[in-house]
Amino acid sequence: MDIYVVRPGDTVDSIAADTGADLETLLYVNQLEYPYRLAVGQALLLYPESGIGHAAHIEKGNARLPVISAGYAYPYISEWVLEETLPYLTELNLFSYGFTMDGDLIPPPQDDTWIVRAAAGRGVKPVLTLTPLGTDGHFNNHLVSALVNDRVVQLKLLRSLVGVLAEKGYAGVNIDFEYVMAQDRDAFTAFVARAAELLNLFEYEVSVALVPKTSDSQPGLLYEGMDYAGLGAAADRVLLMTYEWGFKYGPNMAVAPIDQVRRVVEYALSRIPAEKILLGVPNYGYDWPLPFVSGITEAETIGNVQAVQRAVQFGTEIHYDETGQSPYFHYWQYGVRHEVWFEDVRSYDAKFRLVEEFGLRGIFLWQLMRLFRGGLELFRGYFR
Repeated sequence: MDIYVVRPGDTVDSIAADTGADLETLLYVNQLEYPYRLAVGQALLLYPESGIGHAAHIEKGNARLPVISAGYAYPYISEWVLEETLPYLTELNLFSYGFTMDGDLIPPPQDDTWIVRAAAGRGVKPVLTLTPLGTDGHFNNHLVSALVNDRVVQLKLLRSLVGVLAEKGYAGVNIDFEYVMAQDRDAFTAFVARAAELLNLFEYEVSVALVPKTSDSQPGLLYEGMDYAGLGAAADRVLLMTYEWGFKYGPNMAVAPIDQVRRVVEYALSRIPAEKILLGVPNYGYDWPLPFVSGITEAETIGNVQAVQRAVQFGTEIHYDETGQSPYFHYWQYGVRHEVWFEDVRSYDAKFRLVEEFGLRGIFLWQLMRLFRGGLELFRGYFR
């Protein structure tokens, strides 16, 4: 699976001629648009159809388990982006359903019926994502407490879930609870186990999203309520949220530096079987105005293709951080220096190699609202 890094003087025609790559495929896979301007340091996927030849299954004892490629999407995703993305997926996580303090299930603001049908029509399993999002759009740990500490509320919610899953045609539930308070840790684990026990009776799978921990005793509100071992045992699968080291309100840095991602994976494997673990891969980047000032600076969220287009627009070179295995660049606009970190096929390659190295079950993308065809083609080349 050849990856080519653009050098000074390169054009799409010269790259195709020098490498033997098909020009139309080069343009299509890398989402290059006329007049096909390139940025020095830009990474291009050359031969997506050749593949690396890795198996589309992992071996577990006498069983062969299919490699999973999943991703999150909101119901308002572009129909075109969804149609372009579904052929690469085995599962689609719809974000998200919520619930009240009394256990009433809250559907997403936009109708989800069409996206469930579109996924199922392509042979992709639609998965309902359950979150404790409050009316302000933030995770509400008081909602979590109300649910996990009251069996009556839990039963009411789970019954509603079974009904919606059957009515809409969902194949399972993903439980994405963040900022679980330390005192609710065991109760949260017990709720996930109870949900899996009940929903498995109806042949629905239950997965749980895990914040990126590196030790049992890691301090902080984001981490203390997450019991990796307990949740790994309770759920059918876990989704490691291995991203957001660089984030919207944080300092300028790689979103998912591979050295940090590896630390999380190694810890997770000490608590959870590899065949249950999906690695989270970000499908976006951030553009920070500099200098960064904590509490004031806010980065702009941008897509991976958009990031490259921005580098082309400002005539700047894309660099690659070898430690974090992530691309970045700088540019000036209106007297302000910007720093952009994003993902490309090189950084995706580094993450997919972790999946192969540790025998993980697969990957999931947060999120699918912007198309990054090169990354999707790369994954299919790895596991097909």
